Amino acid sequence: MAVCTRPFASDSSAAGHQFAFCVGAEQVGNRLDQFLARLLADASRSLISESIRLGLVTVNGQLRKSSYLLKADESVVGSLRPAPVMALVPEKIPFEILFEDESLLVISKPPGLVVHPGSGNHTGTLVQGLLYHCQAIADVGDEAGLRPGIVHRLDKDTSGVMVVAKEESAHRKLVEAFQSRAVVKHYIALAQGILVHRSGRIAASLGRHPVHRQKMCLREDGRFAVTNWQILQEFSSSSLSLLRLHIETGRTHQIRAHLASIGHPVAGDQLYGGSKGRIKFPRQMLHSAQLAFIHPCTGQELVFTAPLWPDFLAVLDQLEDDCGADQRSEKGKS
Repeated sequence: MAVCTRPFASDSSAAGHQFAFCVGAEQVGNRLDQFLARLLADASRSLISESIRLGLVTVNGQLRKSSYLLKADESVVGSLRPAPVMALVPEKIPFEILFEDESLLVISKPPGLVVHPGSGNHTGTLVQGLLYHCQAIADVGDEAGLRPGIVHRLDKDTSGVMVVAKEESAHRKLVEAFQSRAVVKHYIALAQGILVHRSGRIAASLGRHPVHRQKMCLREDGRFAVTNWQILQEFSSSSLSLLRLHIETGRTHQIRAHLASIGHPVAGDQLYGGSKGRIKFPRQMLHSAQLAFIHPCTGQELVFTAPLWPDFLAVLDQLEDDCGADQRSEKGKS
């Protein structure tokens, strides 16, 4: 077992805590961030990774990345980034609760709602709504005070099911479940065009676009990403396809970038070219339909489904009506 040589300060809180560890034989080959996560029980994985990135941690006096593989008898010394000052003000934000217990909260996020504060979005986010619903969430998570309780994210205009942690141990286990791909994620999307095959798999690494920094694109040096899709329904007269998607990974804009890469962007997605055509979509037609995971505290298998949002259903109703009108028109000509 790794040995703590001594703490440099008496502060026992995670943030700001100083430490010095020696790598034991059992820890050889462990990632630096995982090594510290096991020894600093009160610190979240993200806080540890951020501290490493900021250069607050050294291995044998040298700066290393979170993924660095430790060697025997190396000395790991450093401190954790001080916790940010809590500046979020709770707000009454509407969202549908699908499930709640003392450890976690499962919701259906409305379209148009930003998950957490960021550039240009300082108020009116899901995080402020979560704090209004449960103030205890303020102290939970890797970046408590910035993204409390957040385990994963959906884009602003993507609707559907999300899970939020209400206490620290649940947060850590849920984050690990997402990172290890133990969470099953299914989406519904309306895509431009009629796909050639009934189903398919897109395995292509994604990274930031070199010019358009808001976009993601296929890059050999990007992060590995896999999206599986199957056609649920075709709207040939409107050249649109309703898809069910299962993502094996969870990269930024993964579904949007992957579908755009095969020439079938999400309908209504202005960033990735899905807003073309005669139909005016209220947003990008992408919905997080289902999450399946193991409860982090009870071990129970959980599956949550979020029904399509009304604006999505209205678009599908319009497409059905258009298909019916086209069929009646064709019969009238025959």
